[in-house]
Amino acid sequence: MGKLEGKSALVTGAGRGIGRAIALKLAAEGASVVVNDLDDKPALEVAEAIEAAGGRAVTVPGSVTAAGFADRFVGAAVTSFGGVDIIVNNAGYTWDSVIQKMTDEQWGAILGVHLKAPFDILRAAQPVLSAAAKREAAQGEVVHRKVVNISSVAGLRGNAGQANYSAAKAGIVGLTKTLAKEWGRYRVNVNCVAFGFVETRLLAPAGSAPIEVDGREITVGVQPAALAALERIIPLGRAGTPEEAAGSVVMLTYPEADYVSGQVLVAGGGFE
Repeated sequence: MGKLEGKSALVTGAGRGIGRAIALKLAAEGASVVVNDLDDKPALEVAEAIEAAGGRAVTVPGSVTAAGFADRFVGAAVTSFGGVDIIVNNAGYTWDSVIQKMTDEQWGAILGVHLKAPFDILRAAQPVLSAAAKREAAQGEVVHRKVVNISSVAGLRGNAGQANYSAAKAGIVGLTKTLAKEWGRYRVNVNCVAFGFVETRLLAPAGSAPIEVDGREITVGVQPAALAALERIIPLGRAGTPEEAAGSVVMLTYPEADYVSGQVLVAGGGFE
């Protein structure tokens, strides 16, 4: 029996990198997972991996910023698994520029995926969480549910060239702390993990792995010399792995974290 047996989990951006590792780890602990990714194929591959290991998964591909996505996503958990127990708002990307060169499109896109989309999903989930809490209270049951929002050290300390990303990741901290206060009465623990440098496409050599979002090709990554410099200032001396990043998220969904809420955990190898 895993720590999350019988639970259902929603994970955005779960087709690759950290999101994939989160979805697989939740499933390994017994949770049924609703897997989202911008693209159909990686979402399906993760769901198939979960099922091959004996777990349960369904996919809801598409952009988290699309109209109607939040209701469709939450509805999939209710229809397929009977409710919502865990929500991980992980999806995102970067689109960098110094402020004088940043377009309204860049600003809006990054605020949309990192802040508005999590807000939409959590708002859509509220009636489900509230109804479950009322039902359990009437039956004398105590059940904790978990939300883990993903921030970044850029949202805590800023980062040159990332006014949009830093602002969005700072905003998700505020949303986390507010919902921890609003949803405590439902026994929903709302926490946030702020990642430092993790080995994903966003940390690959600059230009080596452009991403496509809504028909736009966006260059992501960092210069190798910059990455080497970054690793020298990380106390543990290296970037984290997706599996390590996932561990910091999933441990906040365990029963051991039932009295932890409104907190920001920095997973940065000592860098923050």
